[in-house]
Amino acid sequence: MEGMEKVNLCGIYAEEKKARHVVILDLKGLTDIADFFLIADGTSERHIKTICDNIEEKMEGHGLKPYSVEGYKEGRWVIMDYGDVVVHLFIESLRELYDLDSLWIEAKRYGVEKEHTRQAEVKNGKRKA
Repeated sequence: MEGMEKVNLCGIYAEEKKARHVVILDLKGLTDIADFFLIADGTSERHIKTICDNIEEKMEGHGLKPYSVEGYKEGRWVIMDYGDVVVHLFIESLRELYDLDSLWIEAKRYGVEKEHTRQAEVKNGKRKA
């Protein structure tokens, strides 16, 4: 499965459990860490764990298991490593504190596409066709 399809599926599964402010960062050419980050936040530790559980369960349905999951026990910042895709799930206050969105300001940003047909680039909170 291609990285963009994988990260988009993670985003869909996060949104199924009401994840907030879901954004995909395209990091290709910017770092060797991963090709894509999915960043989202939730309202509580339990909410973060629910989002994480849904992503993990649904991705396993595609034959994909994370290489590792960090931070699940605390549920404040969970990192799911799918190789070329890294999912970051934050409590809102921690997302603001660590501000990965600004740290990777050069990265192209995308919203989640439900139909898998096309990714629309997001700039300044608005989608470009």
